[in-house]
Amino acid sequence: MEDFGLYFKTGWSHIISTEATDHILFLIALAAVYSFRHISRVLILVTAFTIGHSLTLALSATNVISFKSEVVEFLIPVTIVITAAYNIFGKINFHYKVNYILALLFGLVHGMGFANTIKFMLAESQSLTIPLLSFNLGIEAGQIVLVALILLLQYIFVSKFKISEKWWVNGISIVPLVWGFIMAVERLNFDL
Repeated sequence: MEDFGLYFKTGWSHIISTEATDHILFLIALAAVYSFRHISRVLILVTAFTIGHSLTLALSATNVISFKSEVVEFLIPVTIVITAAYNIFGKINFHYKVNYILALLFGLVHGMGFANTIKFMLAESQSLTIPLLSFNLGIEAGQIVLVALILLLQYIFVSKFKISEKWWVNGISIVPLVWGFIMAVERLNFDL
């Protein structure tokens, strides 16, 4: 049970910490087009992201797949930029379907980014089941808290301060768009 707590805390910290900027920006971009009336959709999106994240994390940790960390570290902010740009320039009617696919696919990319850390934490003889399960439950819990905060802010700004939903979506999406772009440019220095 000690391992469960350790990996849950690691997953939680992977989302809720000052070093989790890439995940936080992605979740802001992902949730920007939703409100509390869409809470079930947002939770499905968050879970889709976790599923994608879990899959590549497990495949990377078991050496089934391997990617250069520099390429993955570049692709992570690219996922943020694409998601935020779609919020601003995409057709609002299709956001849920497209966001579900983006969450799943981009979860795959984000999962590769943490694989080396998980490999380092695991003992050679240790099973992956409990560490990956508890780590991903920690991620899921952190994401739900963060998304709830984003939806609360959406409620305050749109319902209480009467900012239009379009202004909210564009205003909140510009932050991950610009920040993600800067991160991508900073990480562009790699060889294929």
